[in-house]
Amino acid sequence: MSIFVINIYNIDKSVVTGYTDQNMRSTREAVLLAIRAQGKCTVKELAQAVGISPVSVRHHLTRLQVDGMIASEEVRQGVGRPHHVFSLTSKALEMFPTRFFRLTNLLMDEIKANMSPEQVDVLLSRIAKSIVDDYKENFENLPIEAGLPHLMELLSKEGFETRINLHQNQIIIQMLNCPYTHLPLDHPELCRIERTIIALALSLPEELVKCEQDNAAYCVITIPLEAGDLQV
Repeated sequence: MSIFVINIYNIDKSVVTGYTDQNMRSTREAVLLAIRAQGKCTVKELAQAVGISPVSVRHHLTRLQVDGMIASEEVRQGVGRPHHVFSLTSKALEMFPTRFFRLTNLLMDEIKANMSPEQVDVLLSRIAKSIVDDYKENFENLPIEAGLPHLMELLSKEGFETRINLHQNQIIIQMLNCPYTHLPLDHPELCRIERTIIALALSLPEELVKCEQDNAAYCVITIPLEAGDLQV
């Protein structure tokens, strides 16, 4: 009896950059696929998996590390020199197809089917609080003016591209993109997360943080200020 093993790999080639030579690019993809398949690999293991020399493997690994695609760690096993093992970073893992969007959509459908709107609201607020808690030390005891740069940094790390302006005693935050892609179209409740993040980060009541253009190309968050809240 014959056994056929078929390996099907899919990778976003648009983000595999740095090489103009097609063969070198294909080798680089093969290195990433080999690490993905095994989780962690040594240079020797990669050389065997990809079919190139250890010297060539090290060349590709150096470039991949510069690009932030792989991480290395030193491992000691008994007597002798330590060796390095290599693994994929989050940036590299994002190159591979995922079903996060579909999974999140299904989760939101189930949540909304089994919870009241008020309960969904509370749940999303808790999620936003968990996000802000990771950056809490950057905001503690800061006035609004000092907190704005930290807010922009937080939003950037969470995938939001923003532009913040001051106009007629209010803060205007333009949300130029949404890291949740098209999810808010089916689940507008998710917009609660960004508004709650902003309110918690700036220690403001949530009712002051309003989205004025939910149906525009991007959301515009406005926060009214009283005299003395912000010094410019």
